[in-house]
Amino acid sequence: MLHARALPGNRYDGHSLGTIIEATETLTGCAVERAYVDKGYRGRNTDRPRRVFISGQKRGVFGVIERELRRRSAIEPIIGHMKSDGHLGRCHPKGRESDASNVILTAVGHNLRRVIAWLRDLLTSILIILWQAGVRSQALKPPS
Repeated sequence: MLHARALPGNRYDGHSLGTIIEATETLTGCAVERAYVDKGYRGRNTDRPRRVFISGQKRGVFGVIERELRRRSAIEPIIGHMKSDGHLGRCHPKGRESDASNVILTAVGHNLRRVIAWLRDLLTSILIILWQAGVRSQALKPPS
């Protein structure tokens, strides 16, 4: 998860697109060329990306852009899991600060789970390589 933010009240998503793109560019150091968003960002107020593609859009969508727009639908379940696993439907501590901290901690927890899964895969690969090297060395030893 690269960017997570709580929007207090009932804010329109499109108003946050400009600040999110700026924060993402600052964090990554790369310019955002294309943004793929849901229908909540219709009427956005940013000119930063070359193009903003909205889900369900038909005009100007072909080739690489069509594949990347389909990839966006693979992200939605991750957000749904973060909402359910991070208990973002109901924040028991009251106040805007607690809502914001709950969102940030949920994103941090998601990232930590991904890092732990990556480390587990790396350790598994290392152990398999060591085991195979041990089996080969045993096979090459002459019987005593």
